[in-house]
Amino acid sequence: QAHGSSPLLITTLVAPRLCSFQMAALGHLFPSQQSQSKALASASAPLQHNQQQLIVVSCYTRFDNLAHGPRGTQAKRSLYTFKLDTTDGQMVLMSVTKDEVMNPAFSRFHPRKNLLYTCTESVHENGEIVTWKVCPTTGRLHKMASADAGGTSTCYLTLDKQCQNMLVVNYWDATIGVFNVDGKQGHVDKARSFYDPNNGKKMKARAEKHVNHSNNDHSAQKERQADPHSHAVVLDSHFGRIAYVPDLGMDLIRQFRYDHVDGKMLAAGTMRSGPADRKALGPRYLEFHPTLPVAYVINELSSEVSVFDFDRLAAEQLLGAPAAEVASAAPTLRLRQTIRTVPDAFPGDLNTCGRITVHTAGNFVLVSNRGHDSITVFRVNQSLLKAGQLSIVGSFHTRGATPRHFQFDASGQWLISA
Repeated sequence: QAHGSSPLLITTLVAPRLCSFQMAALGHLFPSQQSQSKALASASAPLQHNQQQLIVVSCYTRFDNLAHGPRGTQAKRSLYTFKLDTTDGQMVLMSVTKDEVMNPAFSRFHPRKNLLYTCTESVHENGEIVTWKVCPTTGRLHKMASADAGGTSTCYLTLDKQCQNMLVVNYWDATIGVFNVDGKQGHVDKARSFYDPNNGKKMKARAEKHVNHSNNDHSAQKERQADPHSHAVVLDSHFGRIAYVPDLGMDLIRQFRYDHVDGKMLAAGTMRSGPADRKALGPRYLEFHPTLPVAYVINELSSEVSVFDFDRLAAEQLLGAPAAEVASAAPTLRLRQTIRTVPDAFPGDLNTCGRITVHTAGNFVLVSNRGHDSITVFRVNQSLLKAGQLSIVGSFHTRGATPRHFQFDASGQWLISA
């Protein structure tokens, strides 16, 4: 925690949430934007211990307009930039933003520019997608531009492979948007298309009166799953043209055919996020393995990871199908395994899962448990017949409450938990 607030998200180069926090981390800072090729070379070079990494921690600054009830206190400032020393894991505070941005709930770095993107979270008002310039020397964030997210409780951002569009998820009203990314400056501007899984119908849960989404008893689960609630959007790691959206409210993974040229997503069916006979799964995030054709889904409500095989043949058929046939496409993810993230004797209603990530080496999958207050480590099976399946290594206390987000630094040797 920083300055008495509870962190939200962490990003490496730069972003965790402090007041309930997220983190973003960037291992390579680009000293200038003089040439794109120079930036690309720097980004792909091996990480050296003497290279600096900036860690941005984003914080909740208001609790009254959130779907859930964070622990800790409201932060006075929304974004804190730290420098990470990769030799000993120490973090030094470099910069605190003066710009008033409310509840920057998720952050994402541009892979080739010194830019950070954040989105704001509120059940009462549309989210804001903010583009920040990052000073590679001081870590200072300069607010460059902002765009209306077109929905409430904006919670996830994904840049496509071409860095041409930003895919955006609004949790409360479940909408998914595709936004243009300026080709020269890199900021997010106008919306190109939207998908509404609720088809314009009014949500059953009311923004002004709802259960605390941090609770996980039967009544909380019932209300949280009365409506669709999109929670993330992830592009497949092979083609970069199939988008997957975990819907926490419906226990589904929605698949879409994504066209970066037109900036549109065509609905292409759904898959259960766990066993067919189960309820209250609550899919939150999805991550692909770096080398295996396998995807991992974290089910927030059931405290489970589901392992899916990526069906390349079905994916090729989906991408080649006429537009009229996309809606009836076969599933491209096939469930193979579901495994619990907390000890069997630990009550499920006392925990909800947060983040899931696959280590860059591909040998481990990690998830965070909010309630059990731990990070659980799974080993990835590399054998031919069981490739990608998980076995538990252990659960490790985070030395703090409610680990909403965590992230490895660029070297992969340090894990920072928010």
